Amino acid sequence: MITITVKKRNGSYTEFVSKGHAGYAEAGQDIVCAAVSALIITTVNSLESFTEEKFQAEEKDGFVSIHFHGSQNTDQGKLLMDSLLLGLTEIAHNYNNRYLTVRVKEV
Repeated sequence: MITITVKKRNGSYTEFVSKGHAGYAEAGQDIVCAAVSALIITTVNSLESFTEEKFQAEEKDGFVSIHFHGSQNTDQGKLLMDSLLLGLTEIAHNYNNRYLTVRVKEV
């Protein structure tokens, strides 16, 4: 199962962490994992290319983290993260939270 934890403070994103594998199908055939990966990779690339957001991203097998620097996200950064969260939440609901869980915590 993929577990995603998102931390927010005063409406701004501070941290995003994705851990694990969906387990929907074998590696290379797992459409849930592919969908989640595509959303996350596109968001990280978009944050880097289209915003002035200050963040650090890390990736390794079954793990992605985004740590935001500063107390407020840019408007564009917040919109991109809101969109990522919407997409991930829809995937989780479509698969009855069986392969993906999304948690948002106010810190």
